[in-house]
Amino acid sequence: METKPIFEDLPTIETDRLILRKMSEDDVDDLFHYGSDKEVTKYLTWETYHSKEDALSFIQYALTQYENKQPAPWAIEYKEDNKFIGTIDFRSKQGIGKMGYVIAKEYWGKGIMTEVVSEVIAFAFKNTDAVRIQAECFLHNIGSARVMEKVGMTYEGILRKALYAKGTHHDVKMYSILREEFIKHEK
Repeated sequence: METKPIFEDLPTIETDRLILRKMSEDDVDDLFHYGSDKEVTKYLTWETYHSKEDALSFIQYALTQYENKQPAPWAIEYKEDNKFIGTIDFRSKQGIGKMGYVIAKEYWGKGIMTEVVSEVIAFAFKNTDAVRIQAECFLHNIGSARVMEKVGMTYEGILRKALYAKGTHHDVKMYSILREEFIKHEK
């Protein structure tokens, strides 16, 4: 099973503090809020938003993907204040799942992204053919590296100049978790 079947109707996933759901145009202000923060976008592959139109363009892309039953990110909604605070994306091909994520700065350091990533890993191993789930982060993105470590992913090393973003090649840290490691951890 590839990623596509789970995206034919992107499921809503709920945790104690969060709802992972489809994005909507109502999310534009919250997306622009964190997408225009240079500290948030420092270690992302996309440029800092300069206008709400930048945010709306991304939401419209996601909505088109949902409509066409193609992979697109989940919106992360924080139940306590009903805010759209970030996204997490998961795709799987030939048994290799890949994910990427972002969260608004005011929610950093609260274990929120660890909760989200852990839930998506569990969902992916239970609903796709993934035998491996991997994620990478910019070399100096300590927060993202800590999230991957906390959810039980193994640090595999540095991929030199493996990511081209914002006009240059970047070194990235690679982390992964295998299906058998997840199953062993779940017991």
